[in-house]
Amino acid sequence: MKTLKGPGIFLAQYAGDAAPFNTLPDIARWAASLGFVGVQIPTNDHRLFDLEQAAASKTYCDDIAGMLAEHGLAVTELSTHLQGQLVASHPAYDRLFDGFAPEALRGHTQQRQAWAVEQLKLAATASKHFGLTAHATFSGALAWHLFYPWPQRPAGLIEEAFAELAKRWLPILDAFDEAGVDVCYELHPGEDLHDGATFERFLDAVGHHPRANILYDPSHMVLQQMDYLQFIDFYHDRIRAFHVKDAEFRPNGRAGVYGGYQSWIDRPGRFRSLGDGQIDFRAIFSKFAQYSYPGWAVLEWECCIKDAQQGAKEGAVFIRDHIIKVTERAFDDFASSGSDRGVNRNILGLE
Repeated sequence: MKTLKGPGIFLAQYAGDAAPFNTLPDIARWAASLGFVGVQIPTNDHRLFDLEQAAASKTYCDDIAGMLAEHGLAVTELSTHLQGQLVASHPAYDRLFDGFAPEALRGHTQQRQAWAVEQLKLAATASKHFGLTAHATFSGALAWHLFYPWPQRPAGLIEEAFAELAKRWLPILDAFDEAGVDVCYELHPGEDLHDGATFERFLDAVGHHPRANILYDPSHMVLQQMDYLQFIDFYHDRIRAFHVKDAEFRPNGRAGVYGGYQSWIDRPGRFRSLGDGQIDFRAIFSKFAQYSYPGWAVLEWECCIKDAQQGAKEGAVFIRDHIIKVTERAFDDFASSGSDRGVNRNILGLE
């Protein structure tokens, strides 16, 4: 068994124009002051990170790693969530997702998609420069608008969508394979990969590519009313990244899983700061210890009630207190009678 690493923090929700959140050195100093030992870096935010330079220059990455080390921090993973979204986007969402791309590419879907693919390949090289083994991203979606089967879907429609999704991702997965890095898809509503069934469908379509893996975030499973603990039993071999994010689901007579187009604070399912929701993190951390999860526990803060900085401060302590230092010996070693094949055979009545 392995003791997982942490606590880490995903910087995307904290980056901003005001200090200390507008430069990587300043936000690193802030994160370290709260007790974090790792940072997950969003590669789309030029206030914090230059992806093109990171792919072109290992020295740039070494300098960042050295600066972080001065604060007792390491890079947990790089993130291309927004770029990954644009690898596959249905035209119905083009206007909504245009903001994820550079201004010059907005309204130009094919160029935007090509840019997104190149961004992922740059992230593979940058991850290699940092010596990372996992990368966080989204799959994008061609079929999300079809998630509910009404009207009846034509035969073969979903199969065609996943075949195209696989076609777009296979060259990216191969690039990450060359870099020695796992692609960890955050299973998330709005993505074609949003639960175990869709991940399995994608895995079949990419020929069970060894780099096609999972970023486990139980909050998205709570909002879908999935068994987030059994999910670990099913897919632990493919879980290579972990967002520690809480959630609650309290259905009522007015709305349920779909939320009724309400704001986050009024929805039956909503994200919460760590410890304020319903997720059994002690059971999750126990399963990760049992299955020797090899990566980091990274706080992702999203809450419509609690202040972000309070959530970060409490989150660092919460994760640290939940990390299980795995045992190096069996609890009943004190009663061991040793090992002797002759004795064993005698106990079995064989001699």
